[in-house]
Amino acid sequence: MKKKLLFYTILYTSLLGSSIDFEMMEKNPKRISPNTNQIASFYNSVKEPMKSVVNISAKRHIANNSQNIPSQMFNDPLLRRFFGDQFTEQFKQNKIQRSLGSGVIISSNGYIVTNNHVVENADEISITIGNNPKEYNAVLIGKDADSDLAVIKIKGKFTPIKFGHSTSLKVGDIIFALGNPFGIGSTVTQGIISALNKDKVGINRYENFIQTDASINPGNSGGALVDSRGALIGINSAIISKSGGNNGIGFAIPVSMVKDVVKKLISDGKVIRGYLGVIVDDLKPAIKKLYKHKNGAILLDVAKDTPAGKYGLKRGDLIYMVNNKAIRNKKDLQNIIASFKPNENITIKLERNKKNLIKKIVLGNRAGLITSEANNGEFLGGLRLSDITSDMINKFRLTSNTKGVLVTNVKIKSIAEKAGFQAGDVIIQIENIEIKYFSQMQQALRKYNNKYKKIYINRYGQILLLALK
Repeated sequence: MKKKLLFYTILYTSLLGSSIDFEMMEKNPKRISPNTNQIASFYNSVKEPMKSVVNISAKRHIANNSQNIPSQMFNDPLLRRFFGDQFTEQFKQNKIQRSLGSGVIISSNGYIVTNNHVVENADEISITIGNNPKEYNAVLIGKDADSDLAVIKIKGKFTPIKFGHSTSLKVGDIIFALGNPFGIGSTVTQGIISALNKDKVGINRYENFIQTDASINPGNSGGALVDSRGALIGINSAIISKSGGNNGIGFAIPVSMVKDVVKKLISDGKVIRGYLGVIVDDLKPAIKKLYKHKNGAILLDVAKDTPAGKYGLKRGDLIYMVNNKAIRNKKDLQNIIASFKPNENITIKLERNKKNLIKKIVLGNRAGLITSEANNGEFLGGLRLSDITSDMINKFRLTSNTKGVLVTNVKIKSIAEKAGFQAGDVIIQIENIEIKYFSQMQQALRKYNNKYKKIYINRYGQILLLALK
């Protein structure tokens, strides 16, 4: 009995004597001893960036189905007699399409970065900050579909987020996704970095995503991905999900790309990228033995009348360095070329026939090309187009040797649909220009712009001829 009493006395006095360093916890909430009753919290990691995350409500006015009703019906006296003058107004009312998303304040004078798809085609953009009901009217400063980023602005003085460095991230780092999922207000979800430098996702043209298992639900798009210090490391962009819910695979645009695009959008209202004019691929294991360098981007094709052709690049060249920056794969080459402006001088180091060569090249202007930004991403009067990738071959059940440019979607009631195009068609020739890659498609569209043209397509092995302007 005395031994038990002595044991409880020692235990009780040790608990009384244990001190809780709350000041230490506030400075570093992760340093929690497993032998205490203290509650681990990341409150101090997220309280500051939460002040910089906004809720975005975008409105788009859409004409009602009356656009498909002949205009003479509105003036028909018989219909007016039976239905009255309100007949016309009932059909001419506009619908309002609403979308919700998130954004991040990046400057004290109200510049906000978000996803392009959150504000694309919006007629009105309203902003609320945190749980404050006050609404701000935002104006669109610039947008870039190829990176899925946009900049908007509100008037006033605000708390900007602190920027981190996405180049120093490691798989396994703890991160937080901040945003406004489902329009329910400011929310934080926590996870880790699952992977880095993810591409081939099929979301943007320039992909270099941070993959995370933190919940990124509808409405989180455009919100902040922050590290354990509360510094911005990415902009939440998309999830992979069959059901529409969170399956633990989310993607964020790294802050290094965000900085580059945002600067250009604020200064110019758009992003004008440098242009080389090549089709590239990764250096596959079976081909590596043909080259001394084991990393780089191999040129599959060099388009005519492009900087690449003008300055002597050739099919089969292996580019392994641009301006002393190592090129590991085709994604690296694509992203670094896109980071330069037109008419900038670059130095390319390449391997040709196992010899190292140096080429000094003046980049061209992608703005002069037919790009995904044109006509809201539509070509030839309503077509969505894509190069043929392994994913596209599986999705549209194409043969592995299919060459051309794939039609991934045809806009309903468009000129292209009336001409007979269908999703899954492969454009193989326009007039006398054979089409194997998207660059050749661009060449043909520039040459025959605003002219009626013969377009040859491969529809699951059957060659058809269509024509449109």
